[in-house]
Amino acid sequence: MGYECFDVAVSDKVARIRMNRPDKANSMIAAFWRELPEIVDGLSASGDVRAIVLEAEGRHYCSGMDLSVFAGNDDVRPGGSGHRSRRNERFRSTAMKLQDTFTALERSRVPVLCAIQGACVGGAIDMISAADMRYATADAFFSIAEINIGMTADVGTLQRMPKLVAEGIVRELAYTGRKWSAQEAFEAGFVNKVYDDHEALLAGVLEIAAEIASKSPMAIWGTKQTMHYTRDHSVADGLEFIANWNAAHFDTDDMAEAFAAQMEQRPAEFPDLWPLSEGL
Repeated sequence: MGYECFDVAVSDKVARIRMNRPDKANSMIAAFWRELPEIVDGLSASGDVRAIVLEAEGRHYCSGMDLSVFAGNDDVRPGGSGHRSRRNERFRSTAMKLQDTFTALERSRVPVLCAIQGACVGGAIDMISAADMRYATADAFFSIAEINIGMTADVGTLQRMPKLVAEGIVRELAYTGRKWSAQEAFEAGFVNKVYDDHEALLAGVLEIAAEIASKSPMAIWGTKQTMHYTRDHSVADGLEFIANWNAAHFDTDDMAEAFAAQMEQRPAEFPDLWPLSEGL
C-alpha cells in the first residue's frame, strides 16, 4: 500500500518506516497524522515484525507540524466562526487524535528506534519522545519550538520527555525553544548514541534493530510493557506487574531454545508473535 508521507519496507523481521518528503523537511501534513498510526499499528498487529526503525530522507529528520494543517482552521484562529464551546471541543478532540498518533509508538508490541539527522523540532520531539530509543548524527539538533509561535507543546513532549531526562533541562528547552545539540542530548541521556554521519547512523541503528529482532519477541514485548508500566507506577506496582506478566506469558520453550542456541553456537529461532487480526 502506498502512503503520501512514508515508505515502508520489511526485511529480516525489521521494518523501516521512512519519512519521504525531504523537500519539505518531512513536515507533518494532515496525511502524516493518519498514516503513521495506521502503519505502526499494522506492523505491530502482524506479529512477524520484531523491531521498527523510524527514519527520514534528506538533510533534516522532521521540521514538525506543517503550517498547512492550520490553514483555514477556525479552531486555532482568534475570532473563528461558530459557537465557542463547539470550537473548543473540536480543538480538544483534534489534539487528542494527534496525541494518539504518537501513542501508537508506545503501544506497539515491538521496539521503535528513531534514526535522526539534521533538524528534529516541534512535533518531531513529541514523536521521538514516544519511541523506545533515539540515535542521532553529530549535526542533529532538537528544539521544542512551539513556544516560538506562542503555544504550549500539546502532543506528548511535556509528558514524556521529563521521564527521559532531568525536568530542569526540559523546562529550559520548553521555555526558550533554543536549539539543543546532539551532543547535549546524548550527555543528558535523551539520545543513545551519536554517529558521525547519516550513513553511519543508519548502519548502526539497523544493526541494533537486527540484534533486537534476534531475541524472543515475547520476551521483548514483555520487557517493553513492563518498562512502560513501571515508568508510570510505583516500584511495588511494577514488581507485581512483572510477576503477573511472567505468570501469564513466560514461555519455557523460548528459554529452552535460547539455551540450546547458545550451546550449539547458532542463532536462536523463535516463533513470531500471534497476529492480532486472527481469531476475530
